[in-house]
Amino acid sequence: MTKTLEDLKTAFAGESQAYQKYSAYAKKAAADGFANIAKLFEATAQAELTHAAGHLRSMDGLKSTLENLQAAIDGETYEFTEMYPPMLQNALEENHRARVMFGYAVAAEEVHANLYKKALEAVREGKDLDVTEFYLCPTCGYIELGHRPEVCPVCNVKGETFVKYAA
Repeated sequence: MTKTLEDLKTAFAGESQAYQKYSAYAKKAAADGFANIAKLFEATAQAELTHAAGHLRSMDGLKSTLENLQAAIDGETYEFTEMYPPMLQNALEENHRARVMFGYAVAAEEVHANLYKKALEAVREGKDLDVTEFYLCPTCGYIELGHRPEVCPVCNVKGETFVKYAA
């Protein structure tokens, strides 16, 4: 791997993390009554997202939808099979509050991988998914296709809290 490619990967990770942090900071500033500071964080978060997207393109990280789906399956599978289980175990042993989100992530990432597998099969058949509504649990990250569940199967929050994404 070239030094520039290593630098791009480091920069992509850093900019991606900055986007997430600044987005969270914006929500906190807004909740604390600082609307203009929240807007500053939001604008900066979008700038970091722009940087991250540029770095991803420079790494040739965008491929065909088929290849992108396979990469997503691989990434999600790694997360629920290898990355999160030891993290969850450590958090349980330490009785750290991270155990809750790590537990949610193990379950939700497996669902994500399976959803991407469905999408991959559709693309292999030259089709799009036949579902136009997607529901995201804002608590644990579980995704349901086609209908809003009454209760999240991962974290048990009410389905009415799910965020709808529709085509």
